Amino acid sequence: MPGHGTFMWNELVTTDPDACAKFFAEVVGWDTDAMPMPAGGSESAGDTYYIWKQGDEQAGGMFKMVGDQWQGVPPHWSSYVHVDDVDAAAAKVPGAGGTVLVPPTDIPNIGRFCVVQDPTGATVSLMTPAQHE
Repeated sequence: MPGHGTFMWNELVTTDPDACAKFFAEVVGWDTDAMPMPAGGSESAGDTYYIWKQGDEQAGGMFKMVGDQWQGVPPHWSSYVHVDDVDAAAAKVPGAGGTVLVPPTDIPNIGRFCVVQDPTGATVSLMTPAQHE
């Protein structure tokens, strides 16, 4: 597991997962494993989450943008930075000149994340992974 302050996951947010799956399979050799979104998952994502795979290794994820909140938002990659406590990290954002765009939110069995914007307008997600025993 990556440590605090390191990038831990990359995710493609897109309007057409099928086209992207085909593109990245041809360009970099990734396969996808489709899985249903967890119950209580995001209302802004389709009903399927895709795991990018390079052989047996996970290379990232992908989901389809669904809903009015995505109007005008182009497909994009989103990166997640591992933090020990996402709530504490999000609390520091305004004082550092940034904005919390999505407040700390649980993803069942995955962890807790938020989306922040730095003072220049760039966005990144912060995540505290769920503790699995």
